[in-house]
Amino acid sequence: MINFKNFLTEGVDDKHIFKAFFLAGGPGSGKSWVSARTLEGSGMKVINSDAGFERYAIKVGLDLKKMSSFSNFQQRQKEFLRQRSKSGTQTQLQYAVDGRLGLILDSTARDIDRIEREKRGLDFTGYDTYMVFVNTTLETALKRNQMRPRSVPDGIVRQSHKQIQANRQKLKNIFGSNYVEVDNDYDLDHINSEVYKKINKLKKPKYSKQMAKDWVAMELEMKKQAGQKKTSVFSLFGRRK
Repeated sequence: MINFKNFLTEGVDDKHIFKAFFLAGGPGSGKSWVSARTLEGSGMKVINSDAGFERYAIKVGLDLKKMSSFSNFQQRQKEFLRQRSKSGTQTQLQYAVDGRLGLILDSTARDIDRIEREKRGLDFTGYDTYMVFVNTTLETALKRNQMRPRSVPDGIVRQSHKQIQANRQKLKNIFGSNYVEVDNDYDLDHINSEVYKKINKLKKPKYSKQMAKDWVAMELEMKKQAGQKKTSVFSLFGRRK
């Protein structure tokens, strides 16, 4: 069970507090790899319902590489696990936002309305929000998809790639200067050094919005008062000999 108080304490001390990076790309784009080299390891909380879904599937013995041949029961089981994972992810996101923790929101960019809705909510809370779009050609996406532990049918990759490409300009408009695009149409050992530098540059500055500054000041004051109360209570007993 998540300890809400620990989240709040961690939030005040989190060096990436009030920063949220949306990560978008289709199946086979290599966005998880890019994330691991530019964002993860920074202490940010990764919000990704696919990861939970895959763990649930393994537990019940569902082979996600064989989804096209699932029985009706397996299809129902898959949908139940998918919804369960989404529900858990939403709870995880809410706890993280309550503590104003740094976030990595991993998605595919197919649902523009959801991304824009989540961005508005985070902006309103005081977050600085960014989009990291990982781009590849269809050919590369198809090839990498076959190497994934959870590959999807080629038809879905084609459809997803087309839809995501159509959403690129929309994402640029939504995030403006906080939009970063990674051309990952190379071997997975390659990443554009300029993009890497830009993402790391975005991570470094402290929160910029007044709402964020006010929240941190209030939390630190509460923490200070709590420490003073604790000290005064123990002083009543004097020093033990």
